[in-house]
Amino acid sequence: MKISRRLTKPVSHLVVLSLLALNLYLPAAHAGIIGTEAVINTAQAQQYRERLHDALNRDDVKAQLLARGVDPAQVQARVDSLTDQETQTLATHMDQLPAGGDGLVSALVFIFIVLLITDLLGLTNIFPFVKHNR
Repeated sequence: MKISRRLTKPVSHLVVLSLLALNLYLPAAHAGIIGTEAVINTAQAQQYRERLHDALNRDDVKAQLLARGVDPAQVQARVDSLTDQETQTLATHMDQLPAGGDGLVSALVFIFIVLLITDLLGLTNIFPFVKHNR
């Protein structure tokens, strides 16, 4: 019994010193409330990044990147390094781009079709390959 009492005191001092040493090296944790806007902005930024990654993972996009001498892995790494604001800007610009090509080509095709129909109806005489019944 005497031996256990003699060992108890140094062991208790060692335990107290080790707990104090742990408090010195570990920073205190600070809890705080996260606002709804911060959570929504983080979720939206993640969605924008996923849309950019999905667009860059398409086979035709990869083929065009390789044709221009750009490594798709480097492009993915650069997209990952963008800030949330830059990601949002890039994703919104992608939404505003024309999907089928230039609008000028579609306007010219529309004008050609309108003139062809009016020429077929006999209202105009523009195209020599249209036969009129006059």
